[in-house]
Order: sequence, then C-alpha cells, then structure tokens
Amino acid sequence: MDKIAAIVERMRQASFVTRYGRVTGIRAGIIGIAGLDGLASVGDRVSLALGARLITGEVVALAPGLTTILPEGNIEGLSIGVEARLIGAPVIAPSDAWIGRIVDPLGKPLDGRPLPRGLVARPYRALAPAATDRRRLGSRLATGLAVFDTLLPLVRGQRMGLFAGSGVGKSTLLSSLARGVEADVVVIAMIGERGRELREFVEETLGADGMRRAVIVTATSDQSPLMRRRCAWAAMSVAEHFRDQGRHVLFLADSITRFAEAHREIALSAGEQASDRGFPPSTANMIMSLAERAGPGVEGTGDITGIFSVLVAGSDMEEPIADILRGVLDGHVVLDRAIAERGRFPAIDVVRSVSRSLPAAASLSENRQIAHARAALGAYAESELMIRAGLYAPGSDAKLDEAVKLYPRLDSFISLRRDSVADSFVALAEALRLPARGGVTQRSG
Repeated sequence: MDKIAAIVERMRQASFVTRYGRVTGIRAGIIGIAGLDGLASVGDRVSLALGARLITGEVVALAPGLTTILPEGNIEGLSIGVEARLIGAPVIAPSDAWIGRIVDPLGKPLDGRPLPRGLVARPYRALAPAATDRRRLGSRLATGLAVFDTLLPLVRGQRMGLFAGSGVGKSTLLSSLARGVEADVVVIAMIGERGRELREFVEETLGADGMRRAVIVTATSDQSPLMRRRCAWAAMSVAEHFRDQGRHVLFLADSITRFAEAHREIALSAGEQASDRGFPPSTANMIMSLAERAGPGVEGTGDITGIFSVLVAGSDMEEPIADILRGVLDGHVVLDRAIAERGRFPAIDVVRSVSRSLPAAASLSENRQIAHARAALGAYAESELMIRAGLYAPGSDAKLDEAVKLYPRLDSFISLRRDSVADSFVALAEALRLPARGGVTQRSG
C-alpha cells in the first residue's frame, strides 16, 4: 500500500501544463526572462532550448516583468528571444538501490549504469527535525582509530567539524572514518573536488569495502556554483531518506568551504551585498540550516552522524566559515600541517581539538585517562619551543618532566588503529605508563 500511495502522490504532483517565457537580457552570466510573472518562484529550475543543446538554470531573483536565472552550464550561443520553459522546484528521489553508487546533485548516475528513482520525491532544502522532538545524542561509536575512540569520541547523532588546510590528509582521514565508523549507510558529499580525484577516492582511498555501504554525491570544481551548492543539499536529502527508514547514517561533507563559496557566487549574482571576506550575510544561515538537518532523529527514525570538513588557509580557525561552523557543531578536529610534515598521520592537533560529547561519552575512569593525556599533551605544547631550543632543565617542573617523557608515547598512540573502543583505552593506558630506570614501566600519576 505504501508503494501505491507513493505512486498516487507522484501523479498528484505531476504538472500537465507547461509554462513558457522568453529571454530578454543576458549580462555577466545572468539571464533575464519575461513571461513567468506569478508562475516562477526562487529556486525553480528553467530550461532553454538552444538547438540540440539544452541549457538549464535556477531562478535566483524576481522582479515585476523579470525573472532572473543563473545558468547551470555554458551559455555560449544563447541570444535574446530564446524560449524558456519553467521546470519547477527541483526534487530528488533516492532509494536503497543508490547504495554503492555515484550520483550527481540531480540524482543522475555517474557510473554508466541505470539508477532507479525512488518512490518518494524529497526537497533539497528540507527542514530539520523539530528541536523539542529530537532524541539526545546516542552511544559512543567505534571508529577503528584509537584517538577517536578515546580522546575525541564520536557518538551517534553527533556533528563534528574537521578543520584542515589543503594536502594535510583530510581526504584520507575522511575515508578512514567512512570505512571504520559503525553505521548502516555512509553518504559522502564531494563538493567542488577536482575531477581527477573522484575515481582515485572511490577506488583507492575509499576502496571496494567502503563503497559497499556508501552513496557518493559529487559536483566537480568545473561545474556551476548552483550544482556545487546543490551537492550538499542533495547528499543531506539522501541521508534523510535512510534516516527516516530507521537507519544510522554517517554523513561526510567535503567541504563546507566550497559549499559556502558556491553560495557566495550565487548570492552576489542575485544582488546580495558582500560582507565579511566577501561572504554575504545569508552564508551563516545557509551553513547552519544544513548542519541542523544532521544529528539525532525523532522517535521512530534513525540518526545522522555528521562530519563536516572545512578548508582553513594557514590554520586560521577564525576565518568566517570555520567560525560559523565551529559554533553550531558538537566538536571540532584540527589537522596541523607541521604535524603532517614530520610524518605523523592523522595529523590531529589534540590540544586544539575537542569533542563535546565528553564527559558523558566516557566512564569516570576513562575520563581520568583522557584528562591525564590531554594535560600531558597540553603541557608539552606550551613549552615545546623551549624544549626544542634546549632550554628545558629536567627537575624544574614535575608536570613538565612527566609530559616530556609521555609525549613520544602519546604521539605514537594518536596514529594507532584498534578494532574496538576497549582496545583503544588499553592502548591509551599503556601510553600513559612512564618508563622506569630499570626498564620496567610504571603507571604515571
């Protein structure tokens, strides 16, 4: 009966009337159309027939007698008077058959195989679940990475930020989480990535095992800002489809910076004024509304555990996108270039990273271990320049003495992979044992 109801609903929503207008102006990549007054809405798609080629675009502004659209592709050859057809609001209809597949932001397959459309069409910009109805964060998730199982725990329904510069190992860490985190389905939004990286990410970084439970939604860097922005929305709609089935979904977005940059292009073309570093005021709401759609679901549904990556130039955590996202998420992980350059991966700066699932995500004894490790790492980081310059004198500060002895062990611990959370805490306990003079380790603290 559910399938019949879905088919009936699709037929009810189908439009049997085609609305047309005509191109009246083309300026700086913006197309003006007359004849769609009272018919078109902001966000609707429009198609323009240019010989055998079809140009599509999205309505970004409306004025009396004029509908302004931003094209989704090359408009070379377009002229005044070309007929424009109103398509309507875009929707996406994911299904279970999408698992293991690669699709574009419109839901079209990119792997050369047919892709069945789901029975229920979903909007790209759905509302987040009601705040009063959402469940609280769930249990801790095993990730396969010791540092996330202990010092930076990830729990079901949590939203975590991953802040990194280019070439610091961000994609590799995301793929490790995609393979290792406990989840029923993994939805990956690859926003504005270089075209050559898609196949490399799928075949080598993610691998066949990772793809078995993954859906990849991608828009490459050469595509229009409309497609790049829609990529994030499409991926979230796919995640919501599986969440509403009661499944636990791991959502990975790479990157929110490119999502925001795409929105900046669109908003400025629509006439919005630029503000902080060129980003329009609507950027904050755009990012927050996307992030709020992830998280715990309401009773009877699943959860979306989200990891949102941000490209930060020169490790500037105060730049606008990082600042906006850090304020709305449940924790953030910072990847440091200096750590990557000395060969430790993942290049996580634990001192500058935090998981807001603590202390609730760990037991009393586990929290003691975490606090001990963070205190040692913090003490070492605070005096690192003095230590490396040879100005550190052993015996002058007991806490710093301990930190210096523990640091190599904790630094190695961050790179460890473990099969379970329990195994990760055993490894952390071992890293917190101080070597004794006779070669026998002793428990620190």
